[in-house]
Amino acid sequence: MILGFGYGFLGSVLYHGYLSPSDQVSNLWKNHPQELTMAITSIATVLSVTTATLFTISMKEALRHRISRPISLVQLSAGVALTKGTTILRPEYFRLTTLTLFVFGVLRLLTAGWTTLLTPVYFSLPINMQGYELDITGTAFSSMLFNEYKNQGYADIRDDAFEVLDIGGMLSGISAAGQTYGLPGTFNFNGVKYNISTQGIVPTINEYSGSHATPGPNGTRLGFSGGNVTVNTRPVPGNRTSLPLPQGFSRNYSMLQQGLTATINCQAIGSSDTQYTLNTNNSEVVYANAAAALNNSLAGLRLWNIVGNCGANTPITQNYVTMVDASGNANPSSGFLPSIVCPGPMNLSQIATNFTILSQGFDKYSFLGPSVCEVTPLLTTVRADYSNDLISSEIISSTPFQSENVQLLSFVAGVAKFQSISSQGLVSSTIGDTLFSIYSSTTTTTIGDNLGNQTVYKELEEYWRGVVEFSATFLRSGFMVVNSFPNNTIPVELQSPVNGTMYISTIGWTQRSATYLPAVIPSTILTILTFACALYSILRNRGYRTTFDPSNTLHLIMASAAGSLTLEDFSKDGIINNEDVKVWLDESEKDDETNKKFVKVD
Repeated sequence: MILGFGYGFLGSVLYHGYLSPSDQVSNLWKNHPQELTMAITSIATVLSVTTATLFTISMKEALRHRISRPISLVQLSAGVALTKGTTILRPEYFRLTTLTLFVFGVLRLLTAGWTTLLTPVYFSLPINMQGYELDITGTAFSSMLFNEYKNQGYADIRDDAFEVLDIGGMLSGISAAGQTYGLPGTFNFNGVKYNISTQGIVPTINEYSGSHATPGPNGTRLGFSGGNVTVNTRPVPGNRTSLPLPQGFSRNYSMLQQGLTATINCQAIGSSDTQYTLNTNNSEVVYANAAAALNNSLAGLRLWNIVGNCGANTPITQNYVTMVDASGNANPSSGFLPSIVCPGPMNLSQIATNFTILSQGFDKYSFLGPSVCEVTPLLTTVRADYSNDLISSEIISSTPFQSENVQLLSFVAGVAKFQSISSQGLVSSTIGDTLFSIYSSTTTTTIGDNLGNQTVYKELEEYWRGVVEFSATFLRSGFMVVNSFPNNTIPVELQSPVNGTMYISTIGWTQRSATYLPAVIPSTILTILTFACALYSILRNRGYRTTFDPSNTLHLIMASAAGSLTLEDFSKDGIINNEDVKVWLDESEKDDETNKKFVKVD
């Protein structure tokens, strides 16, 4: 029965894959480890003592029947040792010595085996997860996005009026730029924390979905300003278990899902370069106040008409306004960093799969000369790890944009344009301040030297990568927020599968432990020996009954004395000769008394 309990317990663990108590009991075990150890050890001790006792009784009965036939004294000695759980150490009798040592070892391992089997361990329970999210890569989404442009009143995403993004893009760029120097960064958006940057994903796990707010009628899709993002990911039930999933101490997730990033290459525009040009010479003072110093008011404003060549002599103009003094000169502590976003490739014969950003810094941002950044967005599959309230992503594979992604490219380029405009204020630029402050706080070199320029370009690349990735997260969030689709169900043609694993940290027993099977070996061996002894007793019984206890030293002395057993002395040879002497237990009835004596076999 005890062995059946052990194998039944082990079989349940192997069949279900794990056994875990209720969450209340799990927390109790976790908070009281010493009490748990004492309880498990006590139970293991009771089971091992019971098993050993049953073996001793069975062995004793077998030995009672065995001594009714001739048996050598050394064999009798070994039998007595087995009933007491001790050993004989006689090299001359290797088999008997080995047998007693073996049983002795098995008896000593009983408690360790039961303790190992019954002691719960902390483990991570893997559970498959499946679901779906918004697919932004296909023609179905491209058509829907184009219709949204029209519904919002935008003839094209490049319109200056397209201001659907807030400070999120800028913060994402700042967080990503800090990665250039290994700075730790956490980017927060819609109540969700991302490690460094979003990698273009949206949460697919309920516990990490962020805000639980319900957006208003105009707060979905391109009008998104925060709200509860719909999650459609669920655990996949196991094939052989109906056990409820434990809540566990913590839950971590590793999911494969869609993402979006960009490969960005920033470099200086050479003086002889005709492909990339940025004309910053057209500006005028549109407001001047000579008395500004007397009443501490605004001294002057300069209007800039920045013109960039976006290929095939296609100019794009962007206007900026900066603060100047009454004479039209900029304050030395101010800075101006204009940017022109060319929404497609410089070579107009190419498919629109990338876009270009032209930039140049002035005054305190003069460390950044005329520069060009070629931005190539990539559709990715990422492994998103959800742990400790933080989402960290790793790119598994990537593919460039295709012709069906032209609307998506237009949106991403529009977000970059919006950030390039909104980042420049009257006296400073968020992009310029980010480049300068991160570089200055992490290095000892001057930002304007050659090495500095190379590093600044790397910073600029990471900044724009953060903006691009945020644009995809913003877009997914807007279309996956509640009330974006009827019944909050994404249409089948817009679904992208999500797969992964949930890891539940809990306490209990799991089939992945390699010690469980060895733990039941001592009990198995001892149970087999117990049944073997019992079977021997049954077969040799044939009505034989005796009260003689061969494990009782007094009984052995009395039987030896009653039989006038004569043995040799305690010399080495005498002991060896005595061990080979064969005796048997003779029982006789006389005057209602039972006489028991060892009779020497000639």
